Amino acid sequence: MRACIALATALVMSAWALTGSADVQTKPVPTTNPVLVFETAKGTIEIELYAAEAPKSVAHVLALMKRNFYRAQRFHRVTASLVQFGDPQSRDMTKRDYWGTMSSGSPIGVFELVKKYTHIRGTVGLAHSGNPLGADSQLYIMKAPSPALDGKHAIIGRVTTGRNVVAQVVVADVIRDARVK
Repeated sequence: MRACIALATALVMSAWALTGSADVQTKPVPTTNPVLVFETAKGTIEIELYAAEAPKSVAHVLALMKRNFYRAQRFHRVTASLVQFGDPQSRDMTKRDYWGTMSSGSPIGVFELVKKYTHIRGTVGLAHSGNPLGADSQLYIMKAPSPALDGKHAIIGRVTTGRNVVAQVVVADVIRDARVK
């Protein structure tokens, strides 16, 4: 009987510690969202996708990842505020003048605008050439806030690891490996 009471007390104390004691550190709740992992020469970038908020966009990107679509591509656009990749012809240095003009060829066809997310450092969105319904494989990662993009592009995730890597990326850096964690 004493063993049962001791066990019950221990369980209650553990539950209390996890739910609210100010002096007890708790671990972050693990996410159920898929995480993309991009390996570059400069380090690893991990992106948590917002599966519930942008389900069709996330499913599209995950299908591309399954086909190894992003592996061996290069970052084709780097500005003070963002880096961009997702053009399959970026694998070919002889086509450098045309990088950024191609995609997987299968636009998502929906614009999943989620107003609770904005274009801050680490935001990941879907690039397009003027019509958000035409977004496909090209992704961008924000290096700096850019409120002018809010409401114009679907935000599908955020960088959770590797913001310092994003800051170091230059045009033609290669994505050595791309996988889902």
